[in-house]
Amino acid sequence: FMSLSADICRVCRSEGTPEKPLYHPCVCTGSIKFIHQECLVQWLKHSRKEYCELCKHRFAFTPIYSPDMPSRLPIQDIFAGLVTSIGTAIRYWFHYTLVAFAWLGVVPLTACRIYKCLFTGSVSSLLTLPLDILSTENLLADCLQGCFVVTCTLCAFISLVWLREQIVHGGAPQWLEQNQPQPLNGVGQQNEAQAVVNGGVENAVLDQPANPAAENVVVGENPEIQEEQVDEEEEDNEDEEDAVVEDAADANNGAQDDMNWNALEWDRAAEELTWERMLGLDGSLVFLEHVFWVVSLNTLFILVFAFCPYHIGHFSIVGLGFEEYVQASHFEGLITTIVGYVLLAVTLIVCHGLAALVKFQRSRRLLGVCYIVVKVSLLVVVEIGVFPLICGWWLDICSLEMFDATLKDRELSFQSAPGTTMFLHWLVGMVYVFYFASFILLLREVLRPGVLWFLRNLNDPDFNPVQEMIHLPIYRHLRRFILSVIVFGSIVLLMLWLPIRIIKYLLPNFLPYNVMLYSDAPVSELSLELLLLQVVLPALLEQGHTRQWLKGLVRAWTVTAGYLL
Repeated sequence: FMSLSADICRVCRSEGTPEKPLYHPCVCTGSIKFIHQECLVQWLKHSRKEYCELCKHRFAFTPIYSPDMPSRLPIQDIFAGLVTSIGTAIRYWFHYTLVAFAWLGVVPLTACRIYKCLFTGSVSSLLTLPLDILSTENLLADCLQGCFVVTCTLCAFISLVWLREQIVHGGAPQWLEQNQPQPLNGVGQQNEAQAVVNGGVENAVLDQPANPAAENVVVGENPEIQEEQVDEEEEDNEDEEDAVVEDAADANNGAQDDMNWNALEWDRAAEELTWERMLGLDGSLVFLEHVFWVVSLNTLFILVFAFCPYHIGHFSIVGLGFEEYVQASHFEGLITTIVGYVLLAVTLIVCHGLAALVKFQRSRRLLGVCYIVVKVSLLVVVEIGVFPLICGWWLDICSLEMFDATLKDRELSFQSAPGTTMFLHWLVGMVYVFYFASFILLLREVLRPGVLWFLRNLNDPDFNPVQEMIHLPIYRHLRRFILSVIVFGSIVLLMLWLPIRIIKYLLPNFLPYNVMLYSDAPVSELSLELLLLQVVLPALLEQGHTRQWLKGLVRAWTVTAGYLL
C-alpha cells in the first residue's frame, strides 16, 4: 500500500519520492504509519525480527519482477547459478576444513610436540623439532594430549588476567605499595606543588632566626660576601624549584596519557573482534594470525610455568639427594614442579628485599607482582588439592576398622594404581569439606550471630578468598592451614573413629562392614561410599526435607545444652 500524501518515514523522517515511495505494511496509524521499503529492510536486518515491534503485525514481502522478465530462466543462467553455488560450497568447505585443521590439529599438535621436546632435555630434540612437529607418528594421541596442554595454558592465562583484575580493583598489598612515589596528576596539582615549593622557601626564609652577634660582626666586616651568599642562595632555590617542576611534568605525562585514553576505542575494537572472526568462522583468513599467537603463547606459558619451575625443582632435589624419595612417590613431575615454585617464591622474596634495599622501585614492584602470582598459585594448590587430599586419607585411615582393612592394604592399592587412589581420596575429601561447610552454614542459621566468629562465613558478601591470598602474609595462611587440618581431623576422630570404637566394643559382631557382590565387575566399598554420598544421600536430603528437621534437631540440642550448662 503506497502513500501519495506528504507523509514522512518513521525511520529516516523523510518524505516519499517516486523512486522511494512510502508504504504502510502494518496496522500502525498516525505519524508512524508509513516507512520506506529500504528503511524497513534495513531495520529488520538490524533487529532480526519479522514483525512490527509496536503493533506485532507480521510483515509479508512479495517479490516483484521486471515486466520484461522471461517466463523461463535460460539454461546458461541456471548452469551459471549452479556452478556459482557449487563453487561457493567448495570454497566454504575448504575454508572450514582449514579452520578445523588449524584449531584441532596444528595448535594441540604443536603444543604437545613442543612440550615433549622441552622436557626431553636433549639438544638433538631441539634441532629436530620442526621434523617432529610434521611427524605422523602417534598423531591422535598427541593431539589429545595437546588439547589438554592447550587447556592448561588457557586456564593459566585466564587466571593471570583474573588475578590482575583482582589486584587492580582490590588494591595491591601494603608492602608492595610502600615507598612508591606518588605522581602529580593534572596541571592544578602541578601548580599546587610549585606553590607549595615557593611557600616552603618563603617560610624557610621567614622562619630563619636572627643572626647571632658573631655573625653580624662577620657580615658587617664583609658586606660583599653577604651579597654573594644571598645571590647564591637565590640561584640554588630557583634551581630546586625548576627541578621539582620538571619532575612533576615528567610524572604528569603518564597521567595525561591516562586522561587522553578513550574507552570507546577499546570497546569498538572489542566489538569488531567477535568469536566468529577470531576462530575464522566468518570466512576470512585472519584466524591464521590468531593461530600463530596462540601457538606462541602456548610455548611461552610452557616455558614460564612448567619448564622453568620443573628444572629448578629437579636440580634442587638432585642436589639435596632426595631424588630416590621423589621417584618413589609415583608423582615425580608434580612434586618437582611444586618444589620449583616454592624455591621461586623464596628467590623472589630475597630479590624483592635486595631491590628495596638498593631502592630499585620498578624492579621491586615487578618482583613483588611475580611473588604474588607464585604465592596465589601455591595457595590455590594447597587449598583445593592438598587439603582435601589430607582429609580423604585421614577419613580412610580412621575408617579402616569399619571395613576390616589395614594400612598395608591401602599401600598395595596405592602401588597398583597411584593416580586413581589419589583421585578417589581427593574426591572423598572434597565431599567431606563440602558437607562440613554446609553444616557450618546450617549452624549459623540456628545460633546467634557472633558465636562462630572464628570460622569464616562463606555467605558473607565481603568475603573474598583471593583478596585474602593476595594481602595476607604467608605465615597467616600457614597458620590457618594447620588450624583447619586440626579442626577437620578432630571432627573425623569424634564423628567417625570414636563411634566405630564404641560400636566394636558394645557390638563386636556388628562390624566389619563387608560387601559381597556376585558380579563380573569388581566393585569396592569405596565406590559404594561414593555412590551413597553423591547420589543417594543428596536425594534423601532433598526429598525428605531433612534440612528443616535437622535444623530443628540442632536447635533443640543447643537449647538443651545451654539450659544444662
